[in-house]
Amino acid sequence: MHSIVNSELSIPQHQQIAAGSQQPVVVRFFAHLFSYIFHPLFIPFYVCWFIEFIHPSYFSGFSDAGKKGVLISFTINAVFFPLITALLLKALGFTESIYFRSQRDRILLYVTSMIFFFWTQYQLRERPEIPRILVAFMFGVFISSAAALIANIYFKVSMHAIGMGGLVGICFVIMQQNTMLMTWPFSAALLIAGLVCTSRMIVSDHTPNDIYSGLLIGFICQLIGASIQL
Repeated sequence: MHSIVNSELSIPQHQQIAAGSQQPVVVRFFAHLFSYIFHPLFIPFYVCWFIEFIHPSYFSGFSDAGKKGVLISFTINAVFFPLITALLLKALGFTESIYFRSQRDRILLYVTSMIFFFWTQYQLRERPEIPRILVAFMFGVFISSAAALIANIYFKVSMHAIGMGGLVGICFVIMQQNTMLMTWPFSAALLIAGLVCTSRMIVSDHTPNDIYSGLLIGFICQLIGASIQL
């Protein structure tokens, strides 16, 4: 009976993997490409770069060298350290794969990432010259990782979708502040989110519920972060 129940529960996952493998090679190639380029660990870097070098006013009082210094420090804490930790978890045998395909493998990744995300937002918050929007974004990222850890108890929420929800969420927050015309950045964020989430449906074993839940978590957590920090 136990084996029958397991096989019935695994049917949707196997069907989804089979459906993804039936996609043309070119489609699967671009699905993997989008998944790597817009990996959730890289989203903080993209957002920080946008706020510093694209937005016209948030970092207007900073020199180019000052902006680069903030970006490097931010990237080390929010991107490099979590990435190295993920590789160490695999090297030390705490996870079965660097892709963290199982819910069990993701527990330590969420916990360690939460520590680095909290430390990053704390450092930014203690520097009064740093625009609060960046503090709010990283606080939202921290909340997202905590929410993902809780959701991971019940189902394997998509980390890519959480990252995309955060990207759309921070663009929405900036748009509400009316500090720049956000038509094309917000549209680009929606397009990227659609491409990445579709890619995860093609090349991963995530269900639509995993994807939609991740988008919602990432988006709502950015709104919470903004309401607290701004």
